[in-house]
Amino acid sequence: MSGSRLGKYLLYAVGEVLLIVLGVLIALGIDNWNQDRLSREKEQFYLSGLQTEFESSRRKLENLIEVNRVNSEGAKIIAGFITQEIPPDESRLSELLFQAFSNEIAFNPNTSLLNELINSGGFKEISNAELRKHLTAWDAFMQTIRRQEAALSDQRERVLEIFQSDAASIRTIFDDVGITSGEMGLAKSPDHMSNLKILKSRAFENNLLLFITTGMTTETVHYQPLLAEIDLILGLVRKEIKE
Repeated sequence: MSGSRLGKYLLYAVGEVLLIVLGVLIALGIDNWNQDRLSREKEQFYLSGLQTEFESSRRKLENLIEVNRVNSEGAKIIAGFITQEIPPDESRLSELLFQAFSNEIAFNPNTSLLNELINSGGFKEISNAELRKHLTAWDAFMQTIRRQEAALSDQRERVLEIFQSDAASIRTIFDDVGITSGEMGLAKSPDHMSNLKILKSRAFENNLLLFITTGMTTETVHYQPLLAEIDLILGLVRKEIKE
């Protein structure tokens, strides 16, 4: 009898242990499932935010590419005037000079969420390894863009330096395109100075041609690949977003 009771007690004890172990395993499974669910929800939040940011950055880049093209095309027309025997109309030259050199070129992407992911270690929430790789490489990509934009800005400044000397007149350009009487609210200068003579300047021609080639390189070698990189990132993000 005593042995029978002991056997039943041991069987009962083993059963209790198994129930406890099973309960712990179930609790751990539920906790892991819940953590995984929260992680996926956080990932979807990040992916949605990244999609919004990169779509906005893509629109900005497309607009900047168009501005850069307008600048380059205006500068090309001016370069064509240099070899013409008949000088262009003064007003037309002013319009082209204003078109080519009034806009600074600088890409400012929307990266607040991307920066947060980098600084907080949030990349671990992004499950797609290829997407993580491209997001991590974004800053290096942008450093290359910044260097090229600095080179373009330097060439632009070299051309503008000519108009900050006695060799040319910014006032004439502003008068011809309506900036003086419009935005500035001033009367046109009674002492009109022609800018046609800068077309005979070798320094102006050299700097103008360097500005054109740098602008063309900015688009073909830097902006177009950047646009393709943004499209690739957007494709990876959209692929991971759950509808």
